[in-house]
Amino acid sequence: MQSFRTELENPLVEQDIIDLDKKIRLFREGVIHEEKFRSLRLARGVYGQRQPGVQMVRIKLPFGRVTFRQFLRIADISDEYASSNLHLTTRQDIQIHYVSLDRTPELWAKLSEDDITLREACGNTVRNVTSSPAAGIDPKEPFDVSPYAQATFAYFLRNPICQEMGRKFKIAFSSSEDDTAFSYIHDLGFIPKINAAGERGFRVLFAGGLGAQPVLAHLVHDFLHEDQVIPYIESTLRVFDRYGERNNRNKARFKFLVQKLGLDEVLRLIDEERTANKVKTYKIDREVVADPALPATQADNPAPIADEAHYQAWLKTNVFEQKQPGFYGVYLKILKGDIPTAQARELVEAIRPYAADEMRITQNQGLLLKYVRAEYLSHLYVALHRLGYTALGFDSLADITTCPGTDTCNLGISNSMTLAAVLEDLVYQEYPEFIYDKQLKVKISGCMNSCGQHGLAEIGFHGSSLKAAGKVVPAVQVMLGGGTVGDGIGRVAERVIKVPSKRATDVLRVVLNDYRAERTGTENFHTYYDRQGKDYFYRLLKPLADLSTLQPEEFVDWGHEETFETAIGVGECAGVMIDLVATLLLESEEKLGWSEASLQQGAWADAIYHAYAVFVGSAKALLLDKAVNSSTQAGVIREFDERYVQTGEIELTGSFSELVLQINKNEPSEVFAKQYFTLAVDFLNQVRTKREAVVQS
Repeated sequence: MQSFRTELENPLVEQDIIDLDKKIRLFREGVIHEEKFRSLRLARGVYGQRQPGVQMVRIKLPFGRVTFRQFLRIADISDEYASSNLHLTTRQDIQIHYVSLDRTPELWAKLSEDDITLREACGNTVRNVTSSPAAGIDPKEPFDVSPYAQATFAYFLRNPICQEMGRKFKIAFSSSEDDTAFSYIHDLGFIPKINAAGERGFRVLFAGGLGAQPVLAHLVHDFLHEDQVIPYIESTLRVFDRYGERNNRNKARFKFLVQKLGLDEVLRLIDEERTANKVKTYKIDREVVADPALPATQADNPAPIADEAHYQAWLKTNVFEQKQPGFYGVYLKILKGDIPTAQARELVEAIRPYAADEMRITQNQGLLLKYVRAEYLSHLYVALHRLGYTALGFDSLADITTCPGTDTCNLGISNSMTLAAVLEDLVYQEYPEFIYDKQLKVKISGCMNSCGQHGLAEIGFHGSSLKAAGKVVPAVQVMLGGGTVGDGIGRVAERVIKVPSKRATDVLRVVLNDYRAERTGTENFHTYYDRQGKDYFYRLLKPLADLSTLQPEEFVDWGHEETFETAIGVGECAGVMIDLVATLLLESEEKLGWSEASLQQGAWADAIYHAYAVFVGSAKALLLDKAVNSSTQAGVIREFDERYVQTGEIELTGSFSELVLQINKNEPSEVFAKQYFTLAVDFLNQVRTKREAVVQS
């Protein structure tokens, strides 16, 4: 086994890396089943990509915050282990591609030297906690939400309650009512408020999501006190873990649990779960996110500008005055979210003299620079322009969000990256006035799963296919009318029509030409779309869906030379499950060890939850012997009572439900933790005995 000592010498991080290395070896030796191993590596940020034999590694950056040193470290890692490119994501992460599985532990160890983690960047876990990129400097914010996002990230990282859920869980903090973190499409979304007493709190949005079946979040709190944010999330996750679907991944997101049980019942269960929470109140350290170091540069005179008109347009579309007087935030539009590592290094050196030592990755795959003094703006512009990073129209129609699509993703149906570049160029060339419109967005996904967030765009496209002349044609589903309204209210785009991919440019032209001609006064796109209605746009675009006029080049996707074929692999966004009896029992034994270790550390709540996992995992193992594969933990508990306790095959004092669900009837005290652990030991021994008898019979 390799030695993974980090500069931080964080024992938890070190153990994570050692465990990953060990499990890779066991997988190579055939000890760990492929599907089980997949779930293990996903929870450690290692994701299979479209090309066989290599991995995408997702680097988790809480609320998109990254220092210059961290950014350079990631560039070095991409050069050494990946493809010398950094891909910025819509969840404020950085992804690198074409990584050898066997080198991922070593890669992680080197990242950890600069306090960077891969843990829970993928898989059935709490994904990266996002926030508005301008949090902390937003002139409209009641207060900085960055410390709350950081506290949420830290509290739930490695937390037993959310390590093996049925699906992923997404949390976002917006900085103001503008809702630039899109609270309305998250499992939990938070918008900051200050009440009449001057207290901090949040408007809470609940059980939203995009994907193939988008759902707008429910408003469940107008004002939740800041000290209740962490407890509320904890209770919610505990309910999702117990009652969430685990067999059918297409129905396993939190939004489907709310649809199944009803909002009132889910809220009741959350309230019931509070008793078992590790914390009943959690005070956020407002100073946990330190102010970034400011540059020491002195600039007495403005830098000479070669194109004054372009500079003034850049100031208007990419620069804003911070809430801190005398300082400005500067947005960088990054085409397709891709930064080659050589340019990443040049970029850091270019901005270091003029901006604070902290960048934020934005939800539209750009970068935000902070604390630029007014007298430095011209110097920064010149430095950025030299590198090609002064493209106009940040967060406008010309700033298109896209997922990697068929470039690297297993689920990609059609190319989205090249299409994004083509559409951006079209806007610049034919509709330059729209670079000033930040209420009109184009977003593209390579498939219906909405990684490019097409469902919350005014104009969205997702990859699809059509059949014509006995061949498959690359296509896009056109979506219209989505977007952010504000303060937790959003709109899901409607499916209007499907057209060949090569006609997406014409779709954009037709829609924009009509919008220019038909809108009244300053009418925004939402009002214009609602006034015209979905059928109006179907009829407007119907000629573009005519397959009788297909040209040979339309059978070839954007960015390709060969005739299009659909080649969809197995997606890994949500992780996988494996229900082999022996594997489940081995996992239960491992979790019993974790419970005992938590007891020794005095971590009573963690010990209890690990013991709970022992009960459920062991019971599920025996149920598989009866060909019963319950889709939820609550179902496992119920089925075990019916199949084993009520039949007398397993003898318990009382029901299995009463035994296991002591977990949410008791405070996480030392006494209860030790008692519950002992009961879990006894139960696992009974299950082992029963299993041995079944095997031998």
